[in-house]
Amino acid sequence: CMTMWEFYRLMRLQSYVPIRLLGVTIGGLLFVFTFLIEADILPSQYYVLLFPLASFVFLIKLYKKSDVHPFINIALFYLGILYVALPFALINFLVFHSGEYSFEIIMGLLFLTWANDVGAYLSGILFGRRKLFERISPNKSWEGSIGGAITAALTAVVIGFYFEGLNPIEWISDSIIVVIAGTYGDLVESHFKRSIQIKDSGTTIPGHGGFLDRFDSLLIAVPFVVVFLKVF
Repeated sequence: CMTMWEFYRLMRLQSYVPIRLLGVTIGGLLFVFTFLIEADILPSQYYVLLFPLASFVFLIKLYKKSDVHPFINIALFYLGILYVALPFALINFLVFHSGEYSFEIIMGLLFLTWANDVGAYLSGILFGRRKLFERISPNKSWEGSIGGAITAALTAVVIGFYFEGLNPIEWISDSIIVVIAGTYGDLVESHFKRSIQIKDSGTTIPGHGGFLDRFDSLLIAVPFVVVFLKVF
């Protein structure tokens, strides 16, 4: 909810006014419903309640005479749900992957994400020469990405011995997904921040920026991990 609120706040820096409270409410309900449905506490039919609730944005904007960009604001309203709320809701597919609640898969993904970030940072400082995506993030290098991938893979091997729920091959596969999709997630958020000329998405977490800064890699990586574990 805080990440969504931050996203909508940043949109307002560009003079857009997506409806924050309704968006955050729907995002929060999507997460809660997904948890309860995956836990077999609620039937999946409860998802349909979100659709008419989300449609209220059209009615609200219809009566908002001062809104000069109503459909752009409606699009940004839905973008906040798609970009932030949906990946967080999909996390519940991971914690109930084995049929019962388990924190180990999502905790493992966080460890892989942190390992990739730390490895990429240190390798970039020591060996970084070739720019990975200079137009969006001048500090990222190919050498840093390779170092992050190696660190994440080693972490996956260690996790595979201590965490249940997935076998070692699946953990290594997840590390590959986290490295690739997580890097793109970071680049996407950097592109977003560059477009509105800010350094951090917020100041909520001292020394680390905002919530969006902390979860940018996970927002893109989680959907791919879910598809890998559920389909393959």
